Amino acid sequence: MKGAVLVALAATIGNFLQGWDNATIAGSILYIKKELELSTAMEGLVVAMSLIGATVITTCSGAVSDAVGRRPLLMLSASLYFIGSLVMLWSPNVYILLLARLLDGFGIGLAVTLVPVYISETSPPEIRGLLNTLPQFTGSGGMFLSYCMIFGMSLMASPSWRIMLGVLGIPSVFYLLFAFFYLPESPRWLVSKGRMSEAKKVLKRLRGTEDVSGELSLLVEGLGVGGETSIEEYIVEPAEELAGGTEKGKVKLYGAAEGLSWIAKPVTGQSAVGLVSRHGSMVGLVDPLVTLFGSVHEKLPEQGNMRSALFPSIGSMLSTADAHVHRDQWDEENQDVDEDDEPIADPAGGEDFDDNDLHAPLISRQTTSMEKDMGLPPVSHGTVMSMGYHGSLFQGAGETITTTGIGGGWQLAWTLDEKEAEDGKKSKDFKRIYLHQDGGPASMRGSLLSLPGGDFPGDGDCVQASALVSNPALYSKEVLGQSPIGPAMVHPAEIASQGPTWKALLDPGVKRALIVGVGIQMLQQFAGINGVLYYTPQILEEAGVEVLLSDLGISSTSASFLISALTTFLMLPCIAVAMRLMDISGRRSLLLATIPVLIASLVILVISCTVSMGSVIHAVISIICVIVYFCTFVMAYGPIPNILCSEIFPTRVRGVCIAICGLVFWICDIIVTYSLPVMLNSIGLGGIFAIYAVVCVISLVFVYLKVPETKGMPLEVITEFFSVDPKQLEAAKAE
Repeated sequence: MKGAVLVALAATIGNFLQGWDNATIAGSILYIKKELELSTAMEGLVVAMSLIGATVITTCSGAVSDAVGRRPLLMLSASLYFIGSLVMLWSPNVYILLLARLLDGFGIGLAVTLVPVYISETSPPEIRGLLNTLPQFTGSGGMFLSYCMIFGMSLMASPSWRIMLGVLGIPSVFYLLFAFFYLPESPRWLVSKGRMSEAKKVLKRLRGTEDVSGELSLLVEGLGVGGETSIEEYIVEPAEELAGGTEKGKVKLYGAAEGLSWIAKPVTGQSAVGLVSRHGSMVGLVDPLVTLFGSVHEKLPEQGNMRSALFPSIGSMLSTADAHVHRDQWDEENQDVDEDDEPIADPAGGEDFDDNDLHAPLISRQTTSMEKDMGLPPVSHGTVMSMGYHGSLFQGAGETITTTGIGGGWQLAWTLDEKEAEDGKKSKDFKRIYLHQDGGPASMRGSLLSLPGGDFPGDGDCVQASALVSNPALYSKEVLGQSPIGPAMVHPAEIASQGPTWKALLDPGVKRALIVGVGIQMLQQFAGINGVLYYTPQILEEAGVEVLLSDLGISSTSASFLISALTTFLMLPCIAVAMRLMDISGRRSLLLATIPVLIASLVILVISCTVSMGSVIHAVISIICVIVYFCTFVMAYGPIPNILCSEIFPTRVRGVCIAICGLVFWICDIIVTYSLPVMLNSIGLGGIFAIYAVVCVISLVFVYLKVPETKGMPLEVITEFFSVDPKQLEAAKAE
């Protein structure tokens, strides 16, 4: 996973620059307003101008990123940072300074909006939360270094605010170089445009392995928007042969590896929403989706294990049956030849693969050298786009791994659904299935079969699995009559020209996700974090911080800078802890654990501002509460809203939906930032902190009722949960 980590680190330089800018303007504004004789309103406008720029650019960034890609906009962000820093260094008056802050805001808006999306689309699910917390860490690191610089310059006889702001150009050069020469395009975006060859190359680089066809299958499935998903329960055992019919009441499931198949029997005697109801009764107004996600995470395998726990003994079984589709359907020109002169299909068609060629298999499987050594029979290749798996089923001495895992304990499978109409005509349709093991492996077979409807004859091992069943994203009706092995799907290029539509935003699953994304972004900003960050030096100065540092012989302004630097430094280990917990405890759990601490620190700040006490005691309490507030905020409420928004939307509308959430974020940020100086003069610190405390209480209720847990789950599975049939969710709630 080294490739994904290094790419994430390079991308988060943009967040480092945002943190640097936030701290720099918080310190330099004290000198700007003196030199340029700014009014309170103009002071707020100088600070908020970058937010206005971020808001303006966010309105179009989503649609543009879906059209041209994530990487070009990250390069544009780096360029805007650099140009803005040069103009700030030159600024002869407040109007040029406002222009520079606007350009800087454009760069900030692109970075803040797209970096979480980029990291989510390039990271494996097991460490996606950790890598997506990196922007918070680098942003706080930028704030710390910037405050150190400002503190040092404040000790000078005549500090220059132009140099304070212009230094931003130095790290922005490195961001520009990394964006141009190192960052690859998002593989999910490439798949959405049908550029499978490029997507394969990027995935191989990010995962550090030649075998990426399983994940490529998942990315293709993630292109679908709309449609309802049903929850089903299966008892699953390996199929003894690949071809042939199944007994009545059973279905045949095909894994992402050609030659891997299972026989599944729906579990009867249980509710179709057993996955939800087993989690416990629904109480009050809690969204059934929250409980649905939670019920799955109770059965997740140990986090950090990249190997799927589902079907550990089934995953290595190969069928020896002949496939219905023959190799003459292949495009022979797109084959490579291995060392034994046997044809091998490149999962993306090879270097010369034409992404618009619908006759070449994009993903296919060949017999590996290890299987040859073990005497395993070869498996014939599939059809137009049979989702095979290119790689060995075995790793290490005697250790078996599954070839169908897509991360987080989930498996990708398909079934060919045959129906008979009243007139006797039969129709065929593919179904996509995301499987998740409920119970233990084959050794627990006895307890599994004791479940209602679990009488499953046969000598093979079996497991119980929950399934999310829906239609595949893309498939060709024309090839259904060929009885293909696995899903015969059309090429993603078929929908590349369609792009996201506003109609897709009306899909029930997308609407549910938007409620969560918009709600948590709005509440995060009204909790006051950015207002406090921008004006930390002034807040500490008003709190009387110079009382504690009077013996150092420095001014109150320098003292406030020093405390601000120490505060941001203390954030770093807190964020490091959050990075560790993000994929273990999870996003929802961290929010529910940390928001009460935010409330308590704000309430104490209100009391300290309203109750008369000594200046030293007041300064100590204020500093401690501000530090606790900052450190707690960056552990959860800081990074998690952006993480969630980058995870819960389908690939084809992710950019547009992120832009909507980002627009809400920046509008609320402008309101908080621009109003804080006014509120300081009207209701004082105590009134401001009281408002923030009330918002945090509302946030706690919202998270408990509406925000699901998404740790360790593939992005495509997360979006599938939001599309679960509302009738099933209501039935679960009734139970």
